Amino acid sequence: MIKKTIRRDAYLQFLHTWRDRDVIKVLSGVRRAGKSTLLTMFQQDLHAQGVQPENIIAINFEMLEFEALTDYHKLHDYVLSKVNQNTKNYIFLDEIQHVAQFEKVVDSLYVRDYIDLYITGSNAFFLSGELATLLTGRYIEQHILPLSFREFKQWHDVHNPAIQQLSLQNLYTMYNYSSFPYALTMHNQQERYDYLQSVYASIMFKDVIPRLNTADVNALERISRYLASVTGSIISINKIKNTFVSAGVKISFETVKRYIQGLQDSLLFYSAAQFKVRGRELLQSSEKYYLVDVGLRHIMLPDANADQGHILENVIYLELLRRGYTVYVGRVDEYEIDFVAVDTLQNLSYYQVALETLNEDTLARELRPLQKIADNYPKYLLTLDTIGTQANYNGIIKINALDWLLS
Repeated sequence: MIKKTIRRDAYLQFLHTWRDRDVIKVLSGVRRAGKSTLLTMFQQDLHAQGVQPENIIAINFEMLEFEALTDYHKLHDYVLSKVNQNTKNYIFLDEIQHVAQFEKVVDSLYVRDYIDLYITGSNAFFLSGELATLLTGRYIEQHILPLSFREFKQWHDVHNPAIQQLSLQNLYTMYNYSSFPYALTMHNQQERYDYLQSVYASIMFKDVIPRLNTADVNALERISRYLASVTGSIISINKIKNTFVSAGVKISFETVKRYIQGLQDSLLFYSAAQFKVRGRELLQSSEKYYLVDVGLRHIMLPDANADQGHILENVIYLELLRRGYTVYVGRVDEYEIDFVAVDTLQNLSYYQVALETLNEDTLARELRPLQKIADNYPKYLLTLDTIGTQANYNGIIKINALDWLLS
């Protein structure tokens, strides 16, 4: 029985939609985002729908009892010894990156029509081109992020009814201390801080450092903290390199580039490239970087609560990813649009994010980039204002950001 969790319906719908279909189901995502719990929920759904327990084989490679199965030959033999060839078997291989040459097992299991295969992983295999190379044309992927604000509120509505007395703004403040699912069970800030320290260390020492094969942990750590400090700011690798060199740190452009790629491959950071609205072209010179969980700022920066505007921007960026968009930073003439969101049909929508716009000059400044766009795609201004929400400025819709996150 899973205790004190919330059903993550969008992700579960993905699993149910692709159940029994001829593709490998892949769940990717940062450590502790809730992939294992999601698989357990799905297995419970299978039980409820009549699948017998013996036809569900679940292996989590972070559990010691399965350590021997990290040898792909042994894993393959173990699974085949457990399946019933006369019925459908559901195989779950959790954190499969621990199995060297796992693709050989996956390939062999995939071709058997009595096996429906699900795999998860936390590290770079599931973002880089490696997975596509290993499993070309045979898989469908769902990216798992930590809890959305809506899921965070739903959990508290069920398990912490007293929270309903708080305003949405206060709940949002709590959300910014961490969106990792297990952090919900922490009793105080110190526990949450200690937990985030362990999550961060696990990502760095189990994913990033082995992936990069570097001994210069100090430089890597400094770059990680620097990216957290410039959340929401357009920045180039060359500027990062020059900043470190000016501070007396000897580091090359290629090393900075490699370290940033490692931090992204670990799914600790995401980036948004610049998109030139007029001409529909990507600008590769600089990008914005966002943390997978804004709560990590509390263990990475001395003043984690500074710059609430960019923290809100980080939260909105992650929510756009959850909703299935590819997200860019917009550029129209000399003006920046926080986000250009592109859906699977190549439709665009534009988002400007601001902490508040009650001051007329601030409102004018935030509207100006959207007003420069000549097309008829939707344009939104998201703020924490509680006055003047749902305003319409000649087609630019203003929405309270928390209402938008809950919608």
